[in-house]
Order: sequence, then C-alpha cells, then structure tokens
Amino acid sequence: MKGVLSVGLLVLSNIFMTFAWYGHLKLQQTKTFGNLPLYGIILLSWSIALLEYCAQVPANRIGFQGNGGPFSLMQLKIIQEVITLVIFMIFSLLFFKGESLQWNHIAACVCLVMAVYFVFLK
Repeated sequence: MKGVLSVGLLVLSNIFMTFAWYGHLKLQQTKTFGNLPLYGIILLSWSIALLEYCAQVPANRIGFQGNGGPFSLMQLKIIQEVITLVIFMIFSLLFFKGESLQWNHIAACVCLVMAVYFVFLK
C-alpha cells in the first residue's frame, strides 16, 4: 500500500511541477498573464511548486525503504523521472496543440520503461 500511495503522490507532485514549470507558457499564449512581469510569473510558479513539494517530499518519505517503504532511492528516482515524462507528454499534447508525438519520443519512452525494468532487477 505504501508503494501505491508513494506513486500516487509522485503523480500528483509532477502534475503541479509541470504546471509550475510550463503552465506560464500557455498562460502567455492565451494572454491571461501577458502583462505580468517575469518576477510575477516566477512568484506564481513558486506558489504552484510549493504544492508540488507538499506531495513530492511525503512521496519519497513514504516510498523509501529506509522508512519502511518498498523502494530504494534509485528506484524512487527512476519512477519519478518516468512519471515526469509521461505527465509532460500528456500536458504538452493537451495544452500545446502545435506539439506532436514523434517516433523518437516513443523510442525515448521505451528506453525509460527499460530503465525502470533494469532498476528493479535484483
């Protein structure tokens, strides 16, 4: 159960992180915050990133073997990276209509899935 909770929190944290890092680009396109200076965008992104940390830190604490969780430190990091890229691909395809999924993106995803497989080998 700790593994499922940890992965769920990692997904949530990566949703917030993606919006904090890239959401302002979409807001700029839609002219929502077009007049906001860069420092305002940074503060907005930091406020969203705070929510990301509120999920990321517990995810790592709950999932880490040293705290009774099922994952090693390396496994946690690889899981987090794969989640990050999956969330980013979904985000970019939904919110940035000019972006498309190419064969090399799929090849990179296959390599990441293989990384997860290898990191879980004993």
